[in-house]
Amino acid sequence: QVQLVESGGGLVQAGRSLRLSCAASGGIFSINYMGWYRQAPGKERELVAHITSGGRTSYIDSVKGRFTISRDNAKNTVYLQMDNLKPEDTAVYYCNAEIGTVVVAFRPYWGQGTQVTVSS
Repeated sequence: QVQLVESGGGLVQAGRSLRLSCAASGGIFSINYMGWYRQAPGKERELVAHITSGGRTSYIDSVKGRFTISRDNAKNTVYLQMDNLKPEDTAVYYCNAEIGTVVVAFRPYWGQGTQVTVSS
């Protein structure tokens, strides 16, 4: 059973940093893309950052220059370094990855979410 476990959320003041981690486990054969989404109260979930298996990254405009996504393929882990945080970054952040196992073809999986709150 594939699981994505996130960590690193919390409450910080504007201008500070947080680093989110998401570790995948459970009979994994291979991981294609990995990414971070977020959902603020009353808003739709949005893709924040994305990284391919080859390391190509993409970001939404509002976080470019402040957030950095990276992955450690040996650990099946994806990270989101968030610098110069702003109150509008407040949301629940979800890890997402397309994973194939030895018995199941590639499909997307989601983490449980981690709360990030940025105070002004």
